[in-house]
Order: sequence, then C-alpha cells, then structure tokens
Amino acid sequence: MAYLAELDTRLLLYIQDAMRYEPLHSFWRGISFWATWAGLDFTGILLALNSKTRTAGITAIAALVLSTFISNVILKNAVMRPRPFEVLPQIIPLITHASGYSFPSGHTTAAFACAFVYYKLLPKFFGLPIMLLAVMVAFSRLYLGVHYPLDVLGGIITALVWQYACN
Repeated sequence: MAYLAELDTRLLLYIQDAMRYEPLHSFWRGISFWATWAGLDFTGILLALNSKTRTAGITAIAALVLSTFISNVILKNAVMRPRPFEVLPQIIPLITHASGYSFPSGHTTAAFACAFVYYKLLPKFFGLPIMLLAVMVAFSRLYLGVHYPLDVLGGIITALVWQYACN
C-alpha cells in the first residue's frame, strides 16, 4: 500500500512540475468548473426536457445524483484523505475553494457520471466529445493541485458503478 501511495504522490508531483504552464491556468480552472457543473450537468436537464433525449437526460441526472452522494457524502467521509496541498508543501493549489476530503474526486465523479450515460445512450458524435471533456475535467483536478491521481480514478470508478445502477 505504501508503494501505491508513493506512486500516487510522484505522479501528482510530476504533473505539477512538468505540465503546469501559467498561461493555461485559467483554461484548466474553467474546465474544472464550467465543464463539470455548467456543461455536463446542465446538459442533463436540457436533454430531459426533450422527448427524444429524455431517457438520456433523466438517466444522467440520476447517475449524477447517486454517484455524487456516494462520492461526497459516504466515500469522502469514510476514507478522510487530506487534499494534496494540505500534506505536500510543494503543491500550490490554483483554486482557493477546494475543501473537504480528497478521495474520491467529486468533480471527476460528476463529469464521468454524465459522460458515461451520454456515451452509452446518445449517438457517438455527441458521446465521444463529452467523454473527452470528462477526461479533461479529471486532469484539471490534478493540474490544479487539489487531488491525487487515485482520487480521480476513484471518481471514475464511482461514476461507472452508479451509471450501471441507473441503466
């Protein structure tokens, strides 16, 4: 287990050292916030309002609500993993409103809960770009310094499980 934690930390530090580029900070902040809550989540509401895409919209909303509850209420409080910037002094978070526990990533869970449903229930020309957007949200959480890679992986797995439960 210690090896996995060490690998997790090393990968995050690599992303912080090798991939951060100041002109991109605002872009990744925007992806983290707008793509998750305003983009993928709001899309579920719009899809639910249209009779042709209602099933996808309602399923995405259900998967989002269930997986976010499991992620943010149950798993975070059960695992109680501190955020990386609270443990590693070399991590400087690029957002100031990250609070609570780190595992699993709630943003990643939300993004993938919607993306998995859209990929499965909508045409691929819509589903593939949405899946790419969810991957970008997951990466943004690492780039911003508010999650470890295993937090992001935990969010993806949580979303996948609850997406299947909702279908």
